[in-house]
Amino acid sequence: MPDGLESESRKLLGRLRDLMAEEAAGQERLDKITHLTANSMGCEVCSIYLFRDEETLELCATEGLKAEAVHQTRMRVGEGLVGRVAKSGARVNTADAPSAPGFRYMPETGEEIYSSFLGVPIQRLGETLGVLVVQSKEARKFIDDEVYALEVVAMVLAEMAELGAFVGEGAAMSARHTQPYLIRGVTGQEGAAEGHVWLHEPRVVVTNPIADDPHREMERLHEAVEQLRVGVDQMLAGARGGDKEQLEVLEAYRMFANSRSWMRRMQEDISRGLSAEAAVEKEQSTARTRLSQVPDAYLRERLHDLDDLSNRLLRILTGQGSVTGAEMPDDPVLIARNIGPGELLEYGRKLKGIVLEEGSVGSHAAIVARALAIPLVIRAGRVTTEALNGNHIMVDGDQGVVHLRPDDTVVAAFRDKMAMMAQAQERYASIREKAAETLCGKTISLQMNAGLMADLPSLAGSGAEGVGLFRTELQFLVRSQMPKRTELAELYARVLDAADGKRVVFRTLDIGSDKVLPYMKATDEPNPALGWRAIRVALDRPGVMRMQLQALLRAANGRPLSVMFPFIAQYSEYTQARAEMDKALERERILGHPIPESLEVGAMLETPSLGFAPDAFFREVDFLSIGGNDLKQFFFAADRENERVRRRYDTLNSSFLTYIQQIISRCDTHGTPISFCGEDAGRPVEAVCLAAMGLRSLSMRPASIGPVKHLLRKTNLDELRQVIENAREAGEQSVRPAVMDYLRKQ
Repeated sequence: MPDGLESESRKLLGRLRDLMAEEAAGQERLDKITHLTANSMGCEVCSIYLFRDEETLELCATEGLKAEAVHQTRMRVGEGLVGRVAKSGARVNTADAPSAPGFRYMPETGEEIYSSFLGVPIQRLGETLGVLVVQSKEARKFIDDEVYALEVVAMVLAEMAELGAFVGEGAAMSARHTQPYLIRGVTGQEGAAEGHVWLHEPRVVVTNPIADDPHREMERLHEAVEQLRVGVDQMLAGARGGDKEQLEVLEAYRMFANSRSWMRRMQEDISRGLSAEAAVEKEQSTARTRLSQVPDAYLRERLHDLDDLSNRLLRILTGQGSVTGAEMPDDPVLIARNIGPGELLEYGRKLKGIVLEEGSVGSHAAIVARALAIPLVIRAGRVTTEALNGNHIMVDGDQGVVHLRPDDTVVAAFRDKMAMMAQAQERYASIREKAAETLCGKTISLQMNAGLMADLPSLAGSGAEGVGLFRTELQFLVRSQMPKRTELAELYARVLDAADGKRVVFRTLDIGSDKVLPYMKATDEPNPALGWRAIRVALDRPGVMRMQLQALLRAANGRPLSVMFPFIAQYSEYTQARAEMDKALERERILGHPIPESLEVGAMLETPSLGFAPDAFFREVDFLSIGGNDLKQFFFAADRENERVRRRYDTLNSSFLTYIQQIISRCDTHGTPISFCGEDAGRPVEAVCLAAMGLRSLSMRPASIGPVKHLLRKTNLDELRQVIENAREAGEQSVRPAVMDYLRKQ
């Protein structure tokens, strides 16, 4: 680049830095930036458009257009050239704006006399905050260095937005960090929580986008990159001899860290006047925008590598580690893009709620959140961008809604809801020791689901009669290597001790699909929920199952033991798994170890096929547990991770209840005990309907036992069964309307 042009670029940045140092309100500062930019670039017009909401841009400041259009002119994303820039995240540079595709004439601005148009997105880390535009009467395309200069101004504006420098009269989206913000996500764990934001990985804030001394900034970048490379090399050395895939990821890390083109682009940005931090972030933002549009999954995954490296580099440059010195509030609600089960367990029950930008209902984090009974909302878009440490936040896990910085009206309504929930829990406490006996004299056994030692105190507090499902995979998921048999035996023994004689049903390792062990090679499957998972993995790799069965037998130490195998789809899978249990039992007997006083070996019915298994299966299996979550998604062919379809299918659908009735009938014929385990067992209306269909054992999260028992004790199952039968005979697709009408009358 010619020295003269480079000097002009630096001059513009220098003027911007001086302007930023001045005392000014948000609107005044915006006005000054548009004036400075227009003059520096020799243009008649410079305008700033910011997002008013996710779909609307607003003219927030201008030099050259009519002043009365400010905060009056608005357009939709994709509308006009400005909207086109906002939608695509790419610049528009044209010498003849009126003839450019998508041009929209806005008479209130007086822009009809300007021919040339250059618009660039105001972005931070790939997120578009608005659009910065320059226009001139002369019909010409802007040269590369002018485009670069405008992009740098846009970047400075984006940093101002991050710091809340736009806050003031007329500030649109840029003032968002002080405004109430509603986020709609997906329920990961039910419940409601109020607290204050605690960011799992606080964002690095660049406070000095403009360099005072470019030579010093070059030195800082080189020192930080060298420190980064040393850190990556150390990580690589520590992983030698370990997992091959982990090594491949770290090798890719090292390749990025040593990339000459990455380094060259950041050096060029510094030479043009940016600070080292701003150069790193500009490159990170450009890469995010470019790669997020790439359809190739491998390249998108590399985006995460580059993102993480850039964040590490920014932390080195700014000294802003993941520990920022901020104190965790007394009522923390954890905010993260995603989080592993081990990290979540470290926080433990001190968290009031959890909100994740990514995640899935079956993810490790969701499993741990359920085990800890912490309200969780997943797929909460933009939450890591919108939330700041200490923000007031309310999490509605029941509705999958997050209220960030709620106003007084929302706070009052939310607290009323929480008070009603608390009153209900007090009411449920009064029936804790009473049986779940219905008005028609039938008694339903209510069990709880668990997966951690931390769950077991709920056994007494909830009124559960036992543990209908103990998920054993959590102990495998939270470790970096396979647990030893002795460790598992000790854990399972503590679980039985804590249960104090109450029945505990241990489900053997249910991995695969979305539950991938960190030390086990992941398989790339097009549809993992229907792929190599649970009992299929165990039968193909029986070593782990044998070790786990031995640990369970030793934990029992002569006490009664109940074990069930997950995801059994056909009779032969059960017989093979049962044979492994018999071998383990015989081995323990030969070794002289105590044998369980009684041993029950059951199966989870999670696939429709098992309901049609031969009679021999129903005679041979000791008990069955309907895994409602998986069974429902396979019955309706509706992925429970897909919001577009999963809510379309009702548990109280007549077809589904008919299928449940058939399973119960077969079990009754052969004297096979059967229970229902899953989210629907913990929903009072669904629970009483399942009981009316003939189920006498339900397993659910501890917090659901009170509400379910309360409704069961007020319901006549014989009458409810007749209501269901009448609705089915009338050809109703779902019996829910008839059931709700009956329950309301009661």
